[in-house]
Amino acid sequence: MAQSQPNAAQPNSPQHPGPVDPRTQGPKPEYPQAPTTPPGSEADLTPRADHGETTYEGLGRLDGKVALVTGGDSGIGRAVCLAFAREGADVALSYLPEEQADADESRGWIEHAGRRALTLPGDIRDQAHCRAMIDRVFDRFGRLDILVNNAAFQSNHEKVEELTTEEFDRTFRTNVYAMFWLCQAALPRMQPGGVIINTASIQAFDPSPTLLAYAATKGAIVNFTKGLSKLAMQQGVRVNAVAPGPVWTPLIPSTLPPEHVKQFGSNTSFERAAQPVELAPLYVFLASNESRYVTGEVYGATGGRMPV
Repeated sequence: MAQSQPNAAQPNSPQHPGPVDPRTQGPKPEYPQAPTTPPGSEADLTPRADHGETTYEGLGRLDGKVALVTGGDSGIGRAVCLAFAREGADVALSYLPEEQADADESRGWIEHAGRRALTLPGDIRDQAHCRAMIDRVFDRFGRLDILVNNAAFQSNHEKVEELTTEEFDRTFRTNVYAMFWLCQAALPRMQPGGVIINTASIQAFDPSPTLLAYAATKGAIVNFTKGLSKLAMQQGVRVNAVAPGPVWTPLIPSTLPPEHVKQFGSNTSFERAAQPVELAPLYVFLASNESRYVTGEVYGATGGRMPV
């Protein structure tokens, strides 16, 4: 880990300076980011992303819970893993084998919070791997209380004929099929009070034409979330989604053109992209008993671009 967890902050301490302009809570474009190759790495981000390493303070909202977060190695997934651990949950995280270095850092933050971590490398486009992950979580922890379907793939194309069937299939298998397989394997074994949280996107409601396949999967995730919520509530499990706008993660410089990356998030009211730590509290809220009357909902955090 590159940073150590701070001591509990006190009122009037530097960590509680009073009101702060939200427009200044993260770096603004133009970002000095060089292009990277998929799937991207946290170490390659310039500026580095903020996952809450020195700022997120847990309040015990998830004490004794067990969570599985896909794409937990970096970006929003890492911020969610860190926040869940500091809220008292043990956390399993899935990721591609080539993302091992980032996954090790996420695991370090979970363990630094005093919680147990389980790393699950593999490709979630494989149905057998998805089922095996659920089995491994139950074998290790004996339960699964929170499933976060967060991992995603995207590709950028200026023309529809540039988008190959293989890429279209990869996008849907990563973003939609894996979510379906994991929910199908986990839901029958989850107890009343369990929670499923899916990561949608502003792209579900305001699709970019160059992200045609990705945007379509995010629309499917919103629809799937609402439909599954009605089935899952028959056994007392809530299902919701978070729909972020632009968030500064390794996915961005590894999949978007350099000219887009440098100005990423400038079209929001904040004139900047969100940092992953700014999304994590939504996942904590939806995972906790504080949202016990919330299901089938989509919570937007789009920087003021549009309501979700």
